Amino acid sequence: MYKLLILEDDELFLETLEDFLSDEGFIIQTAVNGEEVITLCYENSYDLYLFDINVPKINGIDLLQELRKNNDTTPAIYLTSYKDKEMLSQGFLSGCDDYLKKPVDLDELLLRIQSVLKRSGKSFDKILLTKELSFEPNSRRVLKDGIDLPMPSKVIDLLELFLERKNTIITKEVIIKKLWNYDEDYSEGSIRVYINNLKHLIGKEKIKNIKGIGYKFEL
Repeated sequence: MYKLLILEDDELFLETLEDFLSDEGFIIQTAVNGEEVITLCYENSYDLYLFDINVPKINGIDLLQELRKNNDTTPAIYLTSYKDKEMLSQGFLSGCDDYLKKPVDLDELLLRIQSVLKRSGKSFDKILLTKELSFEPNSRRVLKDGIDLPMPSKVIDLLELFLERKNTIITKEVIIKKLWNYDEDYSEGSIRVYINNLKHLIGKEKIKNIKGIGYKFEL
C-alpha cells in the first residue's frame, strides 16, 4: 500500500480525504500546518504528498520549496482554492507534479494520484516476478500460483523499492531510508538478510551486488 501525507487545515475536508483514500487502500498520515509536515517528513518516508497551499505556519509552496532544497523528490499534488495563474505558476516552480482546484472531485483526485505515482515508477497492476510468483502492489501481497506467501513487512518494502527502481543502481542509503524510520536501529547485517530473503524468493540472478555502492534489480 502506498503511503500519503495530506496537509490540510480544513478539518472536515481532511477527514473526507482521509476516509476516501483509506478506503482505496492507501496508508494516510495527516498534518494541519507546514511545521507538522517538516517533522513528519524527517521521521517518515512517503510515496506522495497532497498539500493545501493556504495553511498555517509554513504555506504549501514555501514548504515544498524547502523539501526540494533538502533533496526530497517525493511527488506532490496541490489541492487549492487559488485560481490565478501566478499562484499556479509558483506552485509548479516550487516542484509540484500536479494540482487540483477546490472543490475537489474525489474520483478525479484518485485518477490524478494514480497517474503521478505511475510516472514515479509505482504500479497498481499485478507484477509477474517469476512464472509462479506475482506481486500485488495495492495489497502488498506476494502470491505463488495464486496463494499468499507470508512475508516480513521489510522484505515487502525492499521488493517495492526494487520494483520502483528496477534496472538502476540503488544505494544502501536509499534502502535504509525506505526500510527504517529515523529512530529505528539498523545494521549492514539486517540489510543482507533482507536481500538474501529476496534472492531466495525471486532468484539471486535478478539482484546484483554493486560492490561498495548498493544493488541493482533486473526484472
